[in-house]
Amino acid sequence: MSTNSKSSSPKARHCPSCGRNSAKDVLRAPDRFHGRLQFYQLVRCPSCSLVWLENPPRPDDIGDHYGRDYDRFIGSGGENSPERWQLRRQTLLRYKPSGTLLDLGCSTGSFLASLKGQSWELYGIEMSRSAAGQAEASSGAKVFVGDILEAPLQAEGFDVITCFDVLEHLYEPGRVIKKVSEWLRPGGIFYTLVPNIECWEARLFQSYWYGLELPRHLFHYSPASLKHLGQAVGLQALSIETGANPAFEYSVRYVCDDLLLKFGRSTTPLAQNKKAASLPWRGVRKVFRMTLLKAFSTLSPLAGAGESIHAVFKKTEAV
Repeated sequence: MSTNSKSSSPKARHCPSCGRNSAKDVLRAPDRFHGRLQFYQLVRCPSCSLVWLENPPRPDDIGDHYGRDYDRFIGSGGENSPERWQLRRQTLLRYKPSGTLLDLGCSTGSFLASLKGQSWELYGIEMSRSAAGQAEASSGAKVFVGDILEAPLQAEGFDVITCFDVLEHLYEPGRVIKKVSEWLRPGGIFYTLVPNIECWEARLFQSYWYGLELPRHLFHYSPASLKHLGQAVGLQALSIETGANPAFEYSVRYVCDDLLLKFGRSTTPLAQNKKAASLPWRGVRKVFRMTLLKAFSTLSPLAGAGESIHAVFKKTEAV
């Protein structure tokens, strides 16, 4: 079942973060979410541990790898539920109780809305015009519609910049982080969340790990590589922790789908699984969640780092 690949290819691969040219193959995997057959290659820099997608889809084509099925699935997972933002709001308030805040990739504004009326002047950046309109309506924020790198924002104009589950989707994270540093006031806070490529689930499932999200996730971070990315532009790491964000059930689903395919049984991709589960299957899922999944969730802290990285940086006085 393994699709790991270690290449002895001598070609140079320059790390987008530290510039070293000694990156090595990590693994190959297809877009299991959509059930597509094309394989993608991930490579890792041995110096700073950054992992990235080699030969990603062109920016003009990347939209084909998202689509309505992706949006529906993400929405059904509680991405916009109030509980999702409670911990993030609490974390932010430990460092800054008020000020001018910019949310990168603000979507429909759920996080911004959670801060409404709490002494914050709110701004956002969002690619989708319709989502930006919803964000402005729900939060009162001013939202720029377009690419982060094209936003005409004032230098040193923000006390806080947030970026949740976005950095892994960006083609030029180094340039974006540099913009973050330019937009922050001295002493300002950058708070970001990304999946953790070194989590226990990724080590266990490898190419079947749901968090790979190929080819939508262009970069994959570890605590070390994320810290390096921030330090390169004068952002001091105040806190870099890993937290639980398990996708064990979906990773197991990918393994089962591949096994069935090897025995000639086709399956419906996770993206297209719109029908409600049958009563017997719901029973099986409930037993699974109450037994194996609960056991793995309890033991996961002993197995290694959590599935997401929560990082808080501070802009130093002199960059």
